[in-house]
Amino acid sequence: MIPVSHCLILAAILFSLGVLGVFVRRNAIVIFMCIEMMLNAVNLSFIAFARQNNILDGQVLVLFVMTVAAAEAAIGLAIILALFRKSKTLNVDEINLLKW
Repeated sequence: MIPVSHCLILAAILFSLGVLGVFVRRNAIVIFMCIEMMLNAVNLSFIAFARQNNILDGQVLVLFVMTVAAAEAAIGLAIILALFRKSKTLNVDEINLLKW
């Protein structure tokens, strides 16, 4: 049996890498994947706390988070595709469609 502290440490590392990737990288696809990694880290911590307390609330919450993440993935990839068609780049520094 894996201790809960190990799961939480792994979740913290995954979340930190996701935040670092969002702040450092400039490619829209990589930023999008880092946001998904942060969502997975939160899911891991929900599961760890649910297992520690022997309740199913955390697992139900993970199901809802995964549903929202799937919808976010579909909409986010559609937006990224539309931005690429319009500006021919995925570098977020070069995309200035929302500026006046």
